[in-house]
Amino acid sequence: MDFLIASAMAQDAGAQEPSMLASLIPLILIVVIFWFLLIRPQMKRNKQHRELVSGLSVGDEVVTAGGMLGRITEVGESFVSLQLNKDVTIKLQKHSVAQVVPKGTMDSAH
Repeated sequence: MDFLIASAMAQDAGAQEPSMLASLIPLILIVVIFWFLLIRPQMKRNKQHRELVSGLSVGDEVVTAGGMLGRITEVGESFVSLQLNKDVTIKLQKHSVAQVVPKGTMDSAH
């Protein structure tokens, strides 16, 4: 029976470790998947928001990140004045603007 054990140990000694490239392929694959599913779409959304903020002008009707609807009355370098109704005007950061809505939306919302 001892001859079976000796041959089993001899076979185990011949096993080789995987190559460096084979161990890096799963990591590279994960990075590529994260890039296309998470990072790239977020970069596109950020670019679209920067373009939206840079294109703000007086008279645009916007919705803020907090959900307030108003009309822009003044545009500064980093702040805008937003008229919520005829008596209430607030100042907020440009980056707080979530979207520009079609003109007339504010009148139809009241």
